[in-house]
Amino acid sequence: MSRHALVFGATGFVGRHLILALDRAGVRVIVATRDSGSGARLGAWLAEHGCGTVPADVRVDFDAPALTEGGAVGLEDVTEIYNCAGAYRFGMMAEEARHANVDSVRAIVSFAARLPRLRRLVHVSGYRVGGQDPATVPWSDDLVRRAYQRLGPYEASKVESDAVLQATADRLGVPWSIVNPSSVIGDSTSGESDQQLGLASSLKEIWRGSLAALPGNARTFVPVVPVDHLARFMTLLPEDPAAARAAFWILDDDTPPLPELLSLVGRHYQVEVPRLRVPVSLIRRLPAALTRSDPETLTFLSADRYPTGPARALAERHGLALPGTTESILRWADHLAAHRFGAVPDRRPVRRFTRHAGVRTFGIGEPGAPTLVLPGLPVNADTWAPVAVALGHARVVDLPGLGLSAGRPRDLRAWLSALVAENGRVHLVGHSIGAAAAVEAALAHPDRVGQLTLVSPFFLQARAGLATRVAPLTRLYLRRARPAALSRLLTGDAAHAGRLDSSAEDLRRGRVAAHAARLLSAAGRPRWRGELGAKLARYQGRVHVIVGTEDPLTGQGRALLDTLGARARVTTIKGAGHHPQLTHAEELAEAIQEVALTRG
Repeated sequence: MSRHALVFGATGFVGRHLILALDRAGVRVIVATRDSGSGARLGAWLAEHGCGTVPADVRVDFDAPALTEGGAVGLEDVTEIYNCAGAYRFGMMAEEARHANVDSVRAIVSFAARLPRLRRLVHVSGYRVGGQDPATVPWSDDLVRRAYQRLGPYEASKVESDAVLQATADRLGVPWSIVNPSSVIGDSTSGESDQQLGLASSLKEIWRGSLAALPGNARTFVPVVPVDHLARFMTLLPEDPAAARAAFWILDDDTPPLPELLSLVGRHYQVEVPRLRVPVSLIRRLPAALTRSDPETLTFLSADRYPTGPARALAERHGLALPGTTESILRWADHLAAHRFGAVPDRRPVRRFTRHAGVRTFGIGEPGAPTLVLPGLPVNADTWAPVAVALGHARVVDLPGLGLSAGRPRDLRAWLSALVAENGRVHLVGHSIGAAAAVEAALAHPDRVGQLTLVSPFFLQARAGLATRVAPLTRLYLRRARPAALSRLLTGDAAHAGRLDSSAEDLRRGRVAAHAARLLSAAGRPRWRGELGAKLARYQGRVHVIVGTEDPLTGQGRALLDTLGARARVTTIKGAGHHPQLTHAEELAEAIQEVALTRG
């Protein structure tokens, strides 16, 4: 019999990846969604991720007696149901949690009992809640009260739903399998994840340097499993007779203890990791305002181990290997940081970390794009993202030690060589301090730089004020500056504060503000400015300089460009200052693109 799956909770993190795995396994899929909008968004996500067949869509209403529109009519050939539905959320009221996670299970099992060809109902439970006794169902009022007070509404509702699933399915004759996944992290290959609860929130604190101490000790075990591995495992269950009426704990036994896991990620992020460790027993006694942890999450800080043997045996029978632990964790960590822990959820343009000369480098856009943008100070690649999108096939990368990139400014020379070496001939766009980097790269690798565009090249413009030349004061200011203050400083108007949220956040992280302050100080030194002008004069390729009327070239800078003759062109954007990517993004993109096309 051909396989035909119905997926509840299809728009969730696990549900979406399950559909991809089912599609790759050749299984026909129907998705149960609440409305046409969520179904359309799911279809777009699946198409972006290479899903070969658009799944059929059916409406679901967990408060309706029939559950789906038309009930089981038209679904008679469904062979397997996957229940990924429910609420993964802390802070719910008990009634809300029971409705989302217990009542929905009863409805799905009752619906499954009406499908004549159903071979398996696969239910997603959890590693801390699996293995419940169905004989306890129905729960008494006293048991409900005690469980929900002790565990919190989320975990208690998952415990109750695990028992209800087994009891109801056995009573109605529905064949079932249960998966009990641990903390589900991103795809093992791409790291992709939009799940920000649980362990992801701890990685966010590590990234920002706001974690005062590492929780737990060498026995504190918060295991992980990549979402793609979990999804592939789930697709195997309906085809395996031995998996009927069985529960499987899906997790990586080799997950490092929690303090080691967080330290591993901190080293990868190249941020300072706290040395202090706080015992779990103490964390549970401290007020939530101090620990910044929801009390419901503290039960996950445990030394418990789990019966993973049956899952390992089933995976081995089917040739399914668990991806490498460390690599999966670090790819997930990279994806979270690149998307600013959910603040930038869009997949386009691509946001990722790459390595160049050993420097972990953040970029927006595809590697190998013909236009490469090097941002200025004290802003980051995100401020250039709208320009990059307008340019089309372009990539923006943070310089070493700035924005989201690791390393230090002293890595710049080797980094530039490695960066331009990966491309063919590139149109190199440098802004402000990035213009200096662009000149260095163009002179060192003229065969790789087909055209040079310098936006607000500081060494051809008036020197900044004396305050920027005192690095310690600049560092203190930048580290404390909020987006509105940065906007006023850079553009004279607070209206662009929203575009500077991420730059302000970056300047508060690690040594980014210190690196920016030293470079700003160096930008005012006459010797370096003169050296950059001389290097630009030696470059034999085409040069396009873009400035704003509010931050023009000096007479000396204009004279230098005149010596380049027909190889140089100057574009002036009316009303723009030193940061036209913030104030005049559309005009800037047009200027860059126009010259590139006319000279291409």
